[in-house]
Amino acid sequence: MTGCVSIRELGLLDYEPAWQAMQRFTNERGAETPDEIWFLQHNPVFTQGQAGKAEHLLFPGDIPVVQADRGGQVTYHGPGQLVVYLLLDVRRLGIGVRELVSLIEQGLIDLLADYGVQASARADAPGVYVEAAKIASLGLRIRHGRSFHGLALNLDMDLAPFRQINPCGHAGLAMTQLRDLVGPVDFNEVRDRLRQRLVERIGYTEQKTLTGGIQANEH
Repeated sequence: MTGCVSIRELGLLDYEPAWQAMQRFTNERGAETPDEIWFLQHNPVFTQGQAGKAEHLLFPGDIPVVQADRGGQVTYHGPGQLVVYLLLDVRRLGIGVRELVSLIEQGLIDLLADYGVQASARADAPGVYVEAAKIASLGLRIRHGRSFHGLALNLDMDLAPFRQINPCGHAGLAMTQLRDLVGPVDFNEVRDRLRQRLVERIGYTEQKTLTGGIQANEH
């Protein structure tokens, strides 16, 4: 078990200010800085990971495309999708990157089981799947032993933009969301449940909620 994690619930934000704030937090944190987990939603955006290839952007249309510094390929974020950024000192936690990915995936699987949905991870493609359809995507970056970026869980959103890309670099990959599996979902309830599942899986002994916004980079 480890110490305290700070939680921020940030609402609906554009992608780039949130991304810049993650970078700033990661660059400026010290050895004693508490880990933070941010819960939010994004306005519509496609993000390309470091391994992203242009051919997987089929026809982005009016949706902006951002070249991000996370792992993985292209994905879509939009309202109704729960995005969680994990700003963790993984070196201090004593876990490796692959183990962290597995803990996040298991937290998502635990959450979906709460709603009667049987989900699983895949060794060949990070994320969480319900049968052959993807319900949650993962993409992390580790810098100086600290993680940023995180996960995106489809709850109650417009899935159509996923058809404008090859999600996560996989042509024809089916996407699903919790609403289509169980009916209407309460966004805040799912957020609170996932918060608890992730805290348990990563092994924090305490959690506290921070108020106030986040600060983007000044450039």
